[in-house]
Amino acid sequence: MDVIYIAVIAGVLALGFGGFLAVYVLQREPGSERMREISAAIKEGALAFLHREYQILAIFVAVVAIILACIPDLGWRVAVSFIFGALCSMGAGYAGMNMAIRTNARTAHAATKSLNEGLRVSFRGGGVMGMCVVGIGILGLSIIYFAFHNLGTAEFIKIIPAYGFGASGVALFARVGGGIYTKGADAGADLVGKVEKGIPEDDPRNAAVIADFVGDNVGDVAGMGADLFESYVESIIATMTLCAVAITANLAADAKTAWYLPMMVAVGGIAASIIGTFLVRVGEKPEMGALLGALRRGTFSASILTAAFAAAAVYFLDASWGVLWAILAGLIAGVIIGESTNYFTSYAYSPTRRVSEASVTGTGPTIITGFANGLFSSMIPIILVAAAMLVAYQFADIYGVAIAGIGMLSTLGITLATDAYGPVADNSGGIVEMSHLPPEIRERTDALDSLGNTTAATGKGFAIGSAALTALALMLSYTQAVGIDVSKLTLLDAPVVAGLFIGVMLPGVFCSMTLGSVGRTTSLIVNEVRRQFREIKGLWEGTARPEYGRCVDICTKAALREMITPALMAVAAPILVGFVLGKEGLAGFLIGAVASGFLLAITLANAGGSWDNAKKWIERGNLGGKGSEAHKSAVVGDTVGDPMKDTSGPSLNIMIKLMAVISLVLAPVLMGASGLI
Repeated sequence: MDVIYIAVIAGVLALGFGGFLAVYVLQREPGSERMREISAAIKEGALAFLHREYQILAIFVAVVAIILACIPDLGWRVAVSFIFGALCSMGAGYAGMNMAIRTNARTAHAATKSLNEGLRVSFRGGGVMGMCVVGIGILGLSIIYFAFHNLGTAEFIKIIPAYGFGASGVALFARVGGGIYTKGADAGADLVGKVEKGIPEDDPRNAAVIADFVGDNVGDVAGMGADLFESYVESIIATMTLCAVAITANLAADAKTAWYLPMMVAVGGIAASIIGTFLVRVGEKPEMGALLGALRRGTFSASILTAAFAAAAVYFLDASWGVLWAILAGLIAGVIIGESTNYFTSYAYSPTRRVSEASVTGTGPTIITGFANGLFSSMIPIILVAAAMLVAYQFADIYGVAIAGIGMLSTLGITLATDAYGPVADNSGGIVEMSHLPPEIRERTDALDSLGNTTAATGKGFAIGSAALTALALMLSYTQAVGIDVSKLTLLDAPVVAGLFIGVMLPGVFCSMTLGSVGRTTSLIVNEVRRQFREIKGLWEGTARPEYGRCVDICTKAALREMITPALMAVAAPILVGFVLGKEGLAGFLIGAVASGFLLAITLANAGGSWDNAKKWIERGNLGGKGSEAHKSAVVGDTVGDPMKDTSGPSLNIMIKLMAVISLVLAPVLMGASGLI
C-alpha cells in the first residue's frame, strides 16, 4: 500500500475531529436574545467582508493561473496545482472563521456557568480552525501527489511548489486585508471611546465596536489560518523538493522515502494534536497562571507525542537517525520560541509590567519602553532559529533544515487552536459588555480575553519562527532547482549584493505601506464615530442606538482597497529581481528579505503585544486602573501597537514565504537566466 494513504486517513481524521468539535460547540446555548443579536451582526459583517475579499482573490487567482499555464516551462499542470492550493487555503480560512463567529456568544453564555466551561467552548471553537488547516493541508498535498507523482520525480517537484504559491497568494491578501480591517476598527474605537469619551471598552454606544468584533474574526482567525496553512504546506513542499539531496547524502533510501517522511511526520503531529486537545481544562480561579497552565498542558503533551511519532516514522521508513535530530531541533525551537514570546508579552512577567509602569509618566515613555522591549525580544527567536538550522544541517544537510520546519509546525493542530481561541474570547467579552451581564461574568471573560492576548502573541511568535525556517527551506530548494552551487555563492558578486540590499529594503517598505493603510482607515473610523456622537440624538445617554453598519461598511471598503498594492508588490518583486539580476541576484534578494523580515516581524509583533497587555494590566486595577492618566497613555501605546502586531508584523511572515515560493515555482524559467546586469 502507498504510504500516502496514511496521510489521507490522517487528513480525514483531522477534519472528522474538527467536525466533532464543531458539533460540541454548536450544541451549547447561544445565550439571550440580545447576545444572539450581537453575534448575528458580527457574523453578517465578517461573512460579507470575506465574500467580497474572495471575489477580488478569484480575479487574482484566475489571472496568475492563466499566466502560469501559458509559460512553456511550467504549463497547465502547474496552473492547476496553483488554483488548487488557493482553493484549499480559502476553504481552511473560511471554515475556521465560520466556526469562530458561531462560538463567541456560546462562549459568553458558557462563562455565566463557569470559567472552565467558557475556556472549553472557546478553545474547542478555535480547535476547529486548527484541525481544518492541518486536515485540508495534508489532504490537498495527498491529492496533488496521487494526481501527478506518476509523471516522475523531476516533474512532480516542479508541479507541487505551485500548490504552496496558491496558498501564499491567498494568505497574503487575507492577512493584509483582514489586518487593515481589524486594526482600523479597533484603533478608531479605542481613540474615540476610551481616550476622548472615557467610556468602557466595547461600550454599546460606540459605533465602531461591531466592526472591531468583525475585524477580530477576519484578521486574527481567517488571516492567521491562511498564514499558518501556507507555512504548514510549504514546509512539506520544501522538504519534498529536496528529496534528491536526501538520497545523495544517504539520508533516505530512495525518492519515495524522502518525500514520504515529511508527510508521516505531519501525520504524527495531527494525532498528537488531537490527543493534546482533550488535556486542556482549568479550575475556577480567573488567574493567568492557571489558564496558561491549562493550554501548556495540551501543547507540551502534543509536542512530546509528536517527537515519539516522528521517531517511529524515521524507523519504519528506514531513514537516517540524523533526520530525527533535525526534526527535534525544529520542534524544540518552536516550543521555546512560543515561551519566549509569552515572556516578553504577558503581563504576568516583568517586561510588559515595565511598559505599564512607564505609562504613569506619559505616552512618550510608554512608546519608547514598548518598542525597546520588542527589539530586545528578537534575540531569543533569532538565536533559536539559527541554532535549529545549524543542528539540522549538521545531522541531515539542507534536507534537515527543511524537515526541521516540519518539526516546528507538526503540532499546528493544537497550536493554531490556542491562537484562534483568542479572537473568540475577545468577542465573548464584548458580547457580555454589550448585553449588560453581571460584573463577575465580565471578570471571567476578561480573564479569557487576557489569556487570548497572550496566546495570540505566542501564536504570532510561533508563526514568525516557522515562517523564517520555512522561507529558508524554500530558498535552499530554489538554489537546488536552478542549479546554484551554494558553496560558490559569494557576497563579492555585484548582482548578489544588489539583490541582498533590495531584499533588506523591501520588508521595510511593505510595513510602511500596511501601517499607512491602517492609519488612513483609522482616521475614517474616528471621524465616523465622532459624527455619530455629534449628530445622533440620545446616543450619549444610551437612549438611541449607533449606526454600526456604517463603520462595518467603511472598514470593508477601505481594507479591500488598501490591501491590493502591498500584496501585488510582494508578488512582483522576486519576478523582477530574478529577470534583472539573474538567479544568483535573486538568491541574494531572498537572503536579505528573510533576514530583514524576520527581525522586523518579531519586533513589531512583540512590541505590539506588550503594549496591549500593558494596557490590560492597568485595566485590572493596577497603577490607577481604568480612566487614569496611565491608562490613557497605555491606550495610545496599544493603538500604536495594534497595526504592528496584527497587520504589518504577521503579514511579513507571508511576504517572505511568498517571495521564496514564487522563486521556486519560476525555477524552470530562471534556470538559464543570467539577468540584464
